[in-house]
Formats: sequence, structure tokens, C-alpha cells
Amino acid sequence: MRAVVIHELSGPESVEVREVDEPDRSHELSDDVVVIDVVAAGVSFPELLQTRGRYQHAPELPFTPGLEVAGTVKWAPPDFHFSVGDEVMAFTNQGGMAQVAVAPAFTVFSKPSVLSFAEGAACILNLHTAYFAVHTRARISDGETVVVHGAAGGLGTALCSIASLAGARVIAVVSSEAKAEVAVAAGAHHAVLTDDDWRQCVNDLCPEGVDIVCDPVGGSRLTDSLRTLRAQGRYVVLGYTEGAVSEVKTNRLLLNNLDVIGAGWGAYVRNDPAAFRRIGDAVNDLIINAGLRPIVGHRFRLDDAAQALSLLENREAMGKVVLELE
Repeated sequence: MRAVVIHELSGPESVEVREVDEPDRSHELSDDVVVIDVVAAGVSFPELLQTRGRYQHAPELPFTPGLEVAGTVKWAPPDFHFSVGDEVMAFTNQGGMAQVAVAPAFTVFSKPSVLSFAEGAACILNLHTAYFAVHTRARISDGETVVVHGAAGGLGTALCSIASLAGARVIAVVSSEAKAEVAVAAGAHHAVLTDDDWRQCVNDLCPEGVDIVCDPVGGSRLTDSLRTLRAQGRYVVLGYTEGAVSEVKTNRLLLNNLDVIGAGWGAYVRNDPAAFRRIGDAVNDLIINAGLRPIVGHRFRLDDAAQALSLLENREAMGKVVLELE
């Protein structure tokens, strides 16, 4: 089969597409995995980090990256609730950017018929993370105001959508007018540009302060983000796409009784199948009954995986980046 391969840690330009062996057929003897014929695979920031050896999960070289896929069941354990040919989406953890992938059974969900395969491949990592961040960690309430940084990316658009559906007023922080349009399409009510003194723009929109800041960007935005919060507001840490790990001056937390909250969805669900299913079922319910949709902004062929990863590295992605195999 054909698959994306990371064979050295020099960035996206070194990624290759090669012929590799299909996953070991011994997987079929296990009752806890599902084998999937991949139609589309998500491309995400962790995979970009893997091309440079900067992600916490670092398989031995060479390896096939890919955290999430959508496709059809090639094999499932006997008496499992999926059959061969069923349309599914799954979290693979590794190996998703290939024609055939293997996923733990508890991470496999039925793909709602309203979604395309590309949309299915854009669901789990971003929408599940956003739901976990907004509902489980930030404890959002109807009528609150939420600021979302990096609001036009895969995770940013998911955060806008989930927060908006929860009844929040969403303010997107983005770097261009084109990205503002993407964030608004995802559910944001307002969009402000980073070059226009975003903090002052947020303060003008919400002089009393906001309730929640969701931040996948990190770096230099931390202090200004804390300053936008009202008393007892919550700052939710989702990553550091800017590169630098932020540091909190705790006096700012003390003065306004602020919460700084980590939202590590992967660490939360990896060893808790019940939590994985609970969040996934809640997201699927929003897809089916509330019109939730992932924003797929870029579609590439498998052969163009390096270009897809470079788009993320150059901060040019709007919505989710997806590889389409069919």
C-alpha cells in the first residue's frame, strides 16, 4: 500500500510517499482494533511537530504519521458493532496517512451520513478537543463570552463552533480578513485582527471583560489574554503553535481570582475508553441534531502530504487540512 513516511527529522520537505507493507494481519486476531480502508486522513499540528522530532510521541524512524482517518471498515472483531464496509471515522494515533490504517476499537465512531469523508477525517482531533476544552475544562455556561485565538485554524474553527452552539458569544482573534471570514463562518460573532491591537478591540466589544479565553497559540498572547478576563474568568491552554511556552505571573491570577486551565484532550482520553466514547457521542449528537460541521479548508492528494504539512508550518491553513486518498 502507499503511505506517507517520515524517514528523517528535517521538516515537511523531507516527507515521502512510499510503498509499504499493509498493517500486520495479526491485528485481525485482536478483539480491540479495527482495520480501515482510508478515504481521507486529517493533517494536524502534532504531525508537523513529528517531522522535526518535537512531539512527545516519537516513533522509531521510519514511520507513517496520521492521527485520524475516515473510511470504510476492512475488518472488525467478531460481534463488534461495525461490519465490513461501514463508513467510520477513527483516531489512529499513528499510521493514518496510508491506504490502510488500524485504530483501537474504542476510538472508532460511525461517520454521520451528513458528513463527507473529508469532514469525517476532520472531526475527532479538533472537535473532540474543542468539546473537551469548552465543556469539560472551561465549564461553559449559556450567555458567556469566549475569546478564541488562532480562530481560523482547524482547532480554532472547532472552538468557535462548539462555543457558539453552547450559547456563548464568540470573539475570534485572527491575523487577516480572509481568516476572519473563516472564523465567522465557523460560528464566531465578531472577529478582530492581531495587527489592530486585538486586546483593545476585545475590550471595546466587551468592556466588562470576557468569561473564557481559549488559546491554542500561546507565546506572547498570555498576559494580554489574562487582562481581557473578568473576575473569575478562565484562560484555557490548548497548545503553543507560536512556538514559545508561556509563563504565568501568578499575581495576575490572585488579583482577579482567575483560573488557568490545561485542556489536554489526548492525555484525558487515551487510557479512558469511557471518556473517549462520552465526548465522541456528544460531538456526534451535535453533528446530527445541531448542525455542527468541521470546516475543511484545504484538500490535498496523498502525494502532496509535504505541501499540506508546510501549509501548517507557514501558518497559512484556514480550517482543517485533509489528505484525500480517493
